[in-house]
Amino acid sequence: MSVVIRLSKVGKRGEGKYRIVVTEKRCRRDGKPIETLGWFEKKVLEQKNNINKARYSYWISKGAKPSDAVTKILLS
Repeated sequence: MSVVIRLSKVGKRGEGKYRIVVTEKRCRRDGKPIETLGWFEKKVLEQKNNINKARYSYWISKGAKPSDAVTKILLS
C-alpha cells in the first residue's frame, strides 16, 4: 500500500479550500482519507493554512510521500 499526503478539495465551486489528508495513492482525490492533518485556504491576497506538524512528521517517518502542492504549502 502506497500512502501519500495530498490536498482534498472542499467547499463550493470556485473556492480555493482544501483539506490536507493522508490517503492511499490509488484512491480518488475526494475519497475517504486515512487521516486529516489540517486545512488550506487559497485567497487572492493571502494564504491561510493550519497543519498538525507532529502527525505530518509521523506519516513521513512511516513512508508517506507528500505531493508537490503540499510540499510548497509547507515551505511557504
